[in-house]
Amino acid sequence: QVQLVESGGGLVQPGGSLRLSCAASGSIFSNYFMGWYRQAPGKQRELVAIISSGGTTNYAESVKGRFTISRDNAKKTVYLQMNSLKPEDTAVYYCYAHYARAYWGQGTQVTVSS
Repeated sequence: QVQLVESGGGLVQPGGSLRLSCAASGSIFSNYFMGWYRQAPGKQRELVAIISSGGTTNYAESVKGRFTISRDNAKKTVYLQMNSLKPEDTAVYYCYAHYARAYWGQGTQVTVSS
């Protein structure tokens, strides 16, 4: 069983930055495929960024060049650095892990507004 706990959400002005963290349980974190998804009100959950166990990353077109996903296997944590935030980035952000099956965090709210 894998438990994921997100932190770092909040309210930020357009153009600002936030860093989300997701702490995972489990002794084989380095083998987990990790990612971040988001869901805005009235919309479907969408992929934001993913990172493989080997560190390969992939991003949604809408966040390329602005967001960076990274992982620290020693801390069992995955991060999402979000820069140049836009109002359309407002959503609940969910941490995702996959190892034999999918696991989800409880979500953290990110609001981009002036």
